[in-house]
Amino acid sequence: MQRGTRHTGGHRHQPTCQHMKNCSTESTLCCLYLYELKMLFYLIFSLLATSVKAKDGTIPKLIDVTAADAFIEAAEVVVIGFFENPSEESFGYKEFVEAVEKVKPIPVAVCSDKEAWAKFNIVSDTIALLRKADNHQENLQLSETKKVEADGLARFITMNDIRYITEYNQVTAVGLFQSEVKTHMLLFANRGSADYEVLKDRLRALAPEFVGKFLFVLIHGIKSNEKSLGYFGLTARDLPRIGIYDSNSDMKWLMPEGEISTERVREFCQSFIEGKLKDVKQAGVSDTKTEL
Repeated sequence: MQRGTRHTGGHRHQPTCQHMKNCSTESTLCCLYLYELKMLFYLIFSLLATSVKAKDGTIPKLIDVTAADAFIEAAEVVVIGFFENPSEESFGYKEFVEAVEKVKPIPVAVCSDKEAWAKFNIVSDTIALLRKADNHQENLQLSETKKVEADGLARFITMNDIRYITEYNQVTAVGLFQSEVKTHMLLFANRGSADYEVLKDRLRALAPEFVGKFLFVLIHGIKSNEKSLGYFGLTARDLPRIGIYDSNSDMKWLMPEGEISTERVREFCQSFIEGKLKDVKQAGVSDTKTEL
C-alpha cells in the first residue's frame, strides 16, 4: 500500500487545557481531570452532532464542519473516512469498515460534507488520521493506492496512533520517527510498578504544553526494549528514569536521578529547548547511531 499525503497544523485547535499551565505536582492529576471533563463535553456534543449514521449502522457520519470539529476535539487520535459515497460500491470502503473493527477503541467516523472536505484539504476519497500530540493530519488518499486491504489500513492507523504519551513498540516506532517532531521526551518505566500509572498520567497531563516540540514516549523495561535501554546506559533495574532523545542530532540525555515531578520534567524539557543540554554529558556509552 502506498502512503498518502501529509498535512501538519493549521486546521486543528491547540489541544492545551488552559488549566494545565504551570501545574504543580500536587495539581497535575486535577489538571488531567479538568482536561478529561472538557473532552467529555466535546464527546457528548460530537455524539449529538453525529446522530445520522452511516449506511452500515455502525460508523458515525459527520454531517457538517461543526460535527467534524467536535468529533476531532473529543479524542487524542481520531480517524475519518472521507468518502463521497460511503457504501460498498466505493473503492476501499468495505476494507475501511473491516479495518475499523481491528483498531478499536480509536474513534472512527465517515464524512461526505464538501465544506468539511475543503477545511481538511481533502480532494478525493481519503482516510485521514488526526492527532493532537503533534497537531498532525496523516492522509491515505485512496486514488493513489493500487490495492487496498483491511490489514493494511489497520496497520496504517495503528502505526500513526501517536498520543500525548505513546507506548513504544515496533509498530508505533514507525509513526514516531516519521513525525515532523524529532525530539522525544522518554519515560522509562516498568509496567506494574507502584508508581507506573501515576507517572504515566503525570506526563500525559504535561505533554500538551510541549506540542510541536516533543513527543512523549513510554518505554517499558522489557526484553524487547533492552536495546533502547542500553542506548541510554540503563537496565530494567534502574527504572523509572526520564530521558530526552533528539533524532536530528542523535544526542541523548538523562534527567538526574530523583523525584520525577511535573516541575522537574518541565524544567528538563525547557533546558533542551533553551540549548542548555548541549554542554551536559550525554547518557550511555555508545557512540554508534542506534534507532530507539
